[in-house]
Amino acid sequence: MPRGDKSKYTDKQKRQAEHIEEGYKKRGVSADEAESRAWATVNKMDHGGKASGSGRGKKTNKGPAKKGGKLGGAASAARPKAARSKSAKNAARTRARNQASTAKKSAKAKKK
Repeated sequence: MPRGDKSKYTDKQKRQAEHIEEGYKKRGVSADEAESRAWATVNKMDHGGKASGSGRGKKTNKGPAKKGGKLGGAASAARPKAARSKSAKNAARTRARNQASTAKKSAKAKKK
């Protein structure tokens, strides 16, 4: 079996790699780099592979697939405190407004 052969991967692993690759491409990563990162992520999640047979293999570690979101927030942290505070207050007002309108809708529904 030549190096890089994907025939031993399960269909699920192939689908996962495809979805991960699409995500990288959307972010502007080159096609080759996106493919290699996707398969590296699948390998890290499944600890190198899934053996066929009942009850074989190890549990899937979903951490590597979720890792990207933890890297964000640097831009927000770089903003001045006043700007972050203003955004937080605005978000709180929006949540309160949405919650009030939801309560009104549910009260109307109960009356009917």
